[in-house]
Amino acid sequence: MANREGFGSGFFWGALLGGAVGGLVGAALASRNSDEGLEELTEKGDREGAELPPRPRRRPRLAASESSEARMETARQGLEDKIAQLNDAIDDVRRQLGSRNGRPGPDGREKPLKPEES
Repeated sequence: MANREGFGSGFFWGALLGGAVGGLVGAALASRNSDEGLEELTEKGDREGAELPPRPRRRPRLAASESSEARMETARQGLEDKIAQLNDAIDDVRRQLGSRNGRPGPDGREKPLKPEES
């Protein structure tokens, strides 16, 4: 079990070195593939006299219909309900933690802190 002494630092340095080597190899392969792809497109364009295909046009956004507005309102109300539930849960946890730390509990009375033993 003596092999565990330098495990954390060895793991860290191995991950760092492996990430660096992997990044360099990936960048080299990506640039090589990119250059090959660019040459292929250029040759294809020269042979066929074609250019790169045009980008598809974006469709204009249409006004929201009544049904989508109703769905948005329903979703908004559902989210408000969830937020209210989360706020209640947060308040409950605060009350529980406050009563443990010597702050006023849910009944409003302060609970004394226990002295720490040295």
